Amino acid sequence: MAKSRSSEPASDPRDCRLYLITPPVLPDVEAFAATLAAALDAGDVAALQIRLKDVDDDTVRRAVDVLRPVGQERGVAVILNDNPELAKETGCDGVHVGQEDTPYKQARAIMGPDAIVGVTCHDSRHLAMIAAESGADYVAFGAFFPTTTKEAKFHAEPDLLEWWQSMMTTPCVAIGGITAENARPLVEAGADFIAVSSGVWAHPQGAAAAVQAFGPVLAL
Repeated sequence: MAKSRSSEPASDPRDCRLYLITPPVLPDVEAFAATLAAALDAGDVAALQIRLKDVDDDTVRRAVDVLRPVGQERGVAVILNDNPELAKETGCDGVHVGQEDTPYKQARAIMGPDAIVGVTCHDSRHLAMIAAESGADYVAFGAFFPTTTKEAKFHAEPDLLEWWQSMMTTPCVAIGGITAENARPLVEAGADFIAVSSGVWAHPQGAAAAVQAFGPVLAL
């Protein structure tokens, strides 16, 4: 993933890569850090987004303090959801903003030119083109499948990824209900990154096994 301050693991540039998203609630962040470390050690992961919902800033700071080193020590870009000020303060590699969050240009001004700033674009070609032309490091499309992680108000189809790759060079992230079993069509359609939350953390054999299962699916 572009502009990470930490070094990244080598991978074939044609390969799609994993973009992990934390569960929305982490009752025991230290225990999750051990699970995260095992998952990151199990295969190629480009990025970790820390996305906690309905918690205060101090809870987010605590989570970042524990999880950021786990990712960055392994060359994984650590991205905070929604809050560029907190992302900057806590030493994250970037921030992800939605359409109802801090606007891209404001997030970029806060984070600086070398940070990663990604933008949710739902199923909208128009929003994605605006984000890319403004300088976003990636655009995120979805949801591609039903998801229990968050309410999906938009539904995207694989042909959106095909169109994007034919038109633009800004990387695209596919998100929403993705598992190792259903990811292949999105990879074949041109997703640069596959964003996964419950598809890894809720895997019946554990998060490390889930990351391993994604390996052959993501490599073309």
